[in-house]
Amino acid sequence: MRAIALTMTMLLLAGCSTDPHLMNTSNGGDGPDEFGIVPTKPLQMPDDLNVLPSPTPGGGNLTDPTPLGDAVAALGGNAGQLSAQGIGASDGGLVNYASRFGRDPAIRQVTAQEDVEWRSRNGRRLLEVLARSNVYYRAYQPMTLDSWTELERWRPTGVQLPAAPPRDRGQPVASPIDDAPVLRGD
Repeated sequence: MRAIALTMTMLLLAGCSTDPHLMNTSNGGDGPDEFGIVPTKPLQMPDDLNVLPSPTPGGGNLTDPTPLGDAVAALGGNAGQLSAQGIGASDGGLVNYASRFGRDPAIRQVTAQEDVEWRSRNGRRLLEVLARSNVYYRAYQPMTLDSWTELERWRPTGVQLPAAPPRDRGQPVASPIDDAPVLRGD
């Protein structure tokens, strides 16, 4: 009897979790992070030892790993743009138009706090906590845009739309609780 009471108490306490994390992305182990291992760049001998720059404490080094920059360069991009600050020239007009009625400098903090509150209200249920399941798509289902409805809404206006495959009306509609984003059919 005590074992049953202890088990029930543990289950109830696990169900009262206020964990706002909807996505279960951890493997649950305490092992090393295999994606955190980055190879170092090889040391190179400078052309002229007399023109070496003076050391900068805390500054960067030519042999420091730069995984993001290396990935951008490998994909044909400009790794120097990763350190670019401010708004690019091509986006200045868009930002000016979007902020014509003013803007809140703390909008990121406000939306982050609102999202934490939303996730805590729509968090995992008891069995989902115990099974360590992913409830991200279920929690954000009310905010999901139905692309087919939007497509039908914009078609009569004459706006150019991307081509969309026809809906297959013979297929059952996927549940919004599925782990993959789906387009709902009627």
